Amino acid sequence: MANAHQRIGNGDHGIIALNGWFGHAGDWGPMTASIDTQAYSWAFMDQRGYGEMKDAAGPFTIEQIARDALALADELGWARFSLVGHSMGGSAVQKVLALAPQRVRALVGITPVPANGVPFDEDGWGFFSAAANDLGTRRAIIDLTTGNRLSGTWLDHMTASSAANSTPEAFGDYLTAWAKTDFLSEVQGKDTPVLVIPGEHDPALGAATMAQTWLTHYPNIAMEVMSNAGHYPMFETPVALITAIEAFLAKH
Repeated sequence: MANAHQRIGNGDHGIIALNGWFGHAGDWGPMTASIDTQAYSWAFMDQRGYGEMKDAAGPFTIEQIARDALALADELGWARFSLVGHSMGGSAVQKVLALAPQRVRALVGITPVPANGVPFDEDGWGFFSAAANDLGTRRAIIDLTTGNRLSGTWLDHMTASSAANSTPEAFGDYLTAWAKTDFLSEVQGKDTPVLVIPGEHDPALGAATMAQTWLTHYPNIAMEVMSNAGHYPMFETPVALITAIEAFLAKH
C-alpha cells in the first residue's frame, strides 16, 4: 500500500512532492493555491512518521522515502513523472533518480539538501539533534534558516505544525538521514533536467552551497535564487516560487 498523499490538479504532467524535515504533505503553504491544476497533477506525499503516515513504522531513511515515492507513482499509474523536493526532500528526490532514472522527467530542489549530505561541526550537530525533543530548538532552527527576519507568529505555527505532524523518533532519525546520507556517486553526471531554487536569506542551503554542490553534480542544471526568501519559499514567496517551478517543468 502506497503512502498517504494530498492530490492537487488533474493535468497530464505528474509531480511527486517530498517535504522537508519540518514539513508534511498537508501544508506546503500558500504556494498550493496558485498551482496550474489543468496542466499538472501534484501528489504531496507524507513520509513515514509524518502527517497521515505518523503511525507508520520506519525505517526513516532517504532510501525508504524514495522507495515509497516510487510505490506512490505506481499506485497513481505514473510511468514517468517529475519530482519536487524541499530541503530533506531534495535529497530524497535525487535518490528516486538513482533508483529509477528512466522514470524521472525533471527534478526541482527547493533549498535542497545535496546528494552528499550536509556537514556539521560538533556544536551544530548538538543544536540540531536537540530539536527532536525540544520545541524551542525547533523554533530557533526555523528562525535561523530564514535569516532571523520573520514573524514570531509564523515561527510558532511552523513549530507547532512540525510537532503535531511528526514523531520524535522519525524526526530524530531523519536528521541523520538527510545530513549524513551520501549517494553522490549514484547520481553525479546524470543529464536529467534539474532546477535548484535557493532562498536569498538561507544561511546554510543558499546559492553558495548550491554552486559548490548541485551545480557541480548535474550537467543539465539551472539555478534561480528566490529573492526575499529564506529556507521556506513556499511560505515566504509562494507565487514567485510556483511560477518558477511551473515555468521550468513546462519545458520538460
